[in-house]
Amino acid sequence: MPEQEYNPTSVTIPDPKQLKPKDRLAIPPQPMPSQDPLVRRKNMSEVALGYSPEQARLEALRCLQCKTAPCVTGCPVQIDIPGFIAAIANEDYKKAIGIIKTNSLLPAVCGRVCPQETQCQAPCTVGKSLKDVDKAVSIGRLERFVADWERNNGLSAAPEVKKETGKKVAVLGSGPASITVAADVRREGHAVTIFEAFHKTGGVMVYGIPEFRLPKKIVQAEIDGLKSMGVEIKTNFVIGRTRTLSDLLTKDGYDAVFIGTGAGLPKFMNIEGEDLVGVFSANEYLTRSNLMRAYDFEQAHTPIYPSVKVAVLGGGNVAMDAARTAVRLGAKEVYLIYRRTEVEMPARVEEVHHAKEEGVIFHFLENAKRILGNEEGRVKGIECLRYELGEPDESGRRRPVVIKGSEFTIDVDTVIVAIGNDSNPLIKQTTPQLETNKWGNIVVDENCKTSLEGVYAGGDIVLGAATVILAMGQGRTAAHAINQYLSSKK
Repeated sequence: MPEQEYNPTSVTIPDPKQLKPKDRLAIPPQPMPSQDPLVRRKNMSEVALGYSPEQARLEALRCLQCKTAPCVTGCPVQIDIPGFIAAIANEDYKKAIGIIKTNSLLPAVCGRVCPQETQCQAPCTVGKSLKDVDKAVSIGRLERFVADWERNNGLSAAPEVKKETGKKVAVLGSGPASITVAADVRREGHAVTIFEAFHKTGGVMVYGIPEFRLPKKIVQAEIDGLKSMGVEIKTNFVIGRTRTLSDLLTKDGYDAVFIGTGAGLPKFMNIEGEDLVGVFSANEYLTRSNLMRAYDFEQAHTPIYPSVKVAVLGGGNVAMDAARTAVRLGAKEVYLIYRRTEVEMPARVEEVHHAKEEGVIFHFLENAKRILGNEEGRVKGIECLRYELGEPDESGRRRPVVIKGSEFTIDVDTVIVAIGNDSNPLIKQTTPQLETNKWGNIVVDENCKTSLEGVYAGGDIVLGAATVILAMGQGRTAAHAINQYLSSKK
């Protein structure tokens, strides 16, 4: 059943000052209101509708205000979580968003897409006291609530900018790490230019995450905030093609460069049939739908492959996004094929739950052996193998082991490969002196400094595929180092 909005008239909200720990633990977790699954299967509107003020207060009152604040240790940017939650409990939303924005520039984004259940909510004392991490305080939902409150009331304000220093910084990419760097460096009075390869800014938040999880107007509001600070943005700029890294530093007069270009080179399985018509990387599939709005069949100029039966290979958030997008694009059956069990699946629990509600069919302990094609070179099916779990591998998850002779086929006309991404090699190819590891990720020190003087990097280009909040954490570290570097330059 879909989660239903809490009815505030059915309970009296207590005074925070009167609550003892046992009283707080007795307050039930507040469910997130959401669109009915049968309705949302046919639209791109946001699935989760957000807390009401009454729900937000009740959820905030569940917080025990621990002196040790274990939730903060689980936050990559160290937000004062008990502080902002206490402000919500006292209905001081302006104070709450102010506390969050001391450390995080993208609360409306992080409140929607970050895996709080494995970060700040994992060590929550409430969840541990109730012996169920799912009953931890819903920190992400509360963060979203106050961020939406600020935006909906027209109270969003760009950070103040100090006196111009005459120093110039180039920021490559416009995802979460780059947005954080641009804002923090611009605050200090340095001129900042963002260079984006696509025609729209926002990085993975725009081309990768679907509208039903993260409305694009929210990302655009953050970009508009940067512009109001005086950050210049140049689109259709491919570093390594339009200009090289060396050009920016030696010819264009930039004093420092931040590389936040992400990990956009899709991985494939290298199996038979991946070259057939009807096989897509999740990157291409989602970019056509999200960035190019191919789901708007009547108005979009970008075509998207018409599918009846779709197989999505993978078990992460990108796989969930691709499967749920295929549902909305009209596929009658969507299979998600994952070689481990649901327990090992890296996707967010909420996204898996929503995918199941929307009719996605899960095939656990299975994986593709080859993709089958017809005489026209189009996908007609997929041959799979069954697996069992063996001993844990280097990731700590139990290793999937093939069951010999377990081959079977599924009739599909589309296959979407969502098994991860590598870093685009273009920067390395045109800047060979830039140190990278064997996966092509840029090597940085604890300050996000690369092997080149004045060049810093962060986000997926360093971490591989990571989360928005982890990318922001690196962006904050890099910005601090860049500001120190520029202040030392005469």
